Amino acid sequence: MSASVIDGAKIARSVRERVAREVAELPTPPGLATVLVGDDPASAIYVSSKRKQCVQAGIRDLHRHLPGDITQEELADVISELSADPAVSGILLQLPLPDHLDAGALISRIHPDKDVDGLTEVSAGRLATGRPGLRPCTPSGVIELLDAAEIPITGAEAVVVGRSPLVGKPLAQLLLQRDATVTACHSRTEELAAVCRRADILVAAAGVPRLIGADAVKPGATVIDVGIHRREGRLCGDVDFDTVREVAGTITPVPGGVGPMTIAMLMANTVTAARRQSTRAGSPSGPASSA
Repeated sequence: MSASVIDGAKIARSVRERVAREVAELPTPPGLATVLVGDDPASAIYVSSKRKQCVQAGIRDLHRHLPGDITQEELADVISELSADPAVSGILLQLPLPDHLDAGALISRIHPDKDVDGLTEVSAGRLATGRPGLRPCTPSGVIELLDAAEIPITGAEAVVVGRSPLVGKPLAQLLLQRDATVTACHSRTEELAAVCRRADILVAAAGVPRLIGADAVKPGATVIDVGIHRREGRLCGDVDFDTVREVAGTITPVPGGVGPMTIAMLMANTVTAARRQSTRAGSPSGPASSA
């Protein structure tokens, strides 16, 4: 029997509708500052989609499009300016940046309370220690998908294939916080398929097309595919969907699975950031508090 397919587009739409209701309840609409450097076509399309969906939910568009030859110091000043601006609830620095720019150093200039991508060291530390904070969008989207599909996380054995700071590592932390037993796999994991076959929840986030085949899946397992690649004129993920679907119990497709969730969770993070900044504005330390 083929696995049931999780409709990420439908779940993302539900999240966006929830965000729109939450925005309408706020005294002042949140503002999202997307920062696009240069004219990379793929980045421009992705940022445009983010901006459009945010505006539809009532989030103010505070976009900055900067020249590709901007210096490190100039871009750092822009980010610092946005971090200090009370009208800005969230900041998203679109990656990748031109080669002459140090992305890590620039991300560190984003105030952690406005870090809606969840990429700063402070955000990572808050996640690792279980403190409230803004979580990376794609891993948060995976958790949202699991919850929407009513997949039990507590007590489940979860295997995450991939250890990037953008997806693999934060997702492992989020699953641990939900009381799953988590194994993180990577390029040096021996007998990868055997390790994956232990999983009740298997997440493929290695960035390798069709890495996970049917031999790596426990019958009836939930398989979440984070990867996206173009092969032979069509999109595919890190999972060999056609073969794995015949073994798994539940699976996400590519496209239409995890992908739509990323922007939806960005919007949710922006609302969360706005609420927390509003609360802190009345405290002695003000909105710039990093606690």
